[in-house]
Amino acid sequence: MTDEQTITIVRSAKRRRTIQTKYGDGHLWIYLPAGMSRREEQQWVDKIVQKMEKRKQRDYSRSNDTWLWDRAQELNKEFFDGSLDFSIRFVSNQHSRFGSCTSVDKTIRISERVATMPGWVKDYVILHEMAHLLYPDHSKEFWAQVDRYKFAERAKGYLIAIGMEADEAL
Repeated sequence: MTDEQTITIVRSAKRRRTIQTKYGDGHLWIYLPAGMSRREEQQWVDKIVQKMEKRKQRDYSRSNDTWLWDRAQELNKEFFDGSLDFSIRFVSNQHSRFGSCTSVDKTIRISERVATMPGWVKDYVILHEMAHLLYPDHSKEFWAQVDRYKFAERAKGYLIAIGMEADEAL
């Protein structure tokens, strides 16, 4: 975060204990008591920057979830005639899978790792998980549905090539 913004420390003799921050246009102002030691100052700056990073990441995830929802709805219309009802979001706790679906409560979770992949791979992972809403297994019917996507084989190969076994990938 410090690469993208300027941080200005403002010390005030009037300020005794409180610390205040203001942020705008890539500039962070941190208002500190004048009597605070340099060591305490650095601890507070580190803590505030870390909080800003978490907030920025949370905002990024929310905007990605909005994109994900919109894209899933487009694919729902194209491949499932808009008939599927589900929730979908990116998650950060999937390290051995690219996605998962709980067909009972109609929730789809896509690993955040997928967000940085090419669009045709993202679409494949989304479609794969959406197909599980109809077929909770990897039956012939399931694969017939998934393989309607013109880049299905290419996406499977991509996912395998980045180090996952075919059965673990999804």
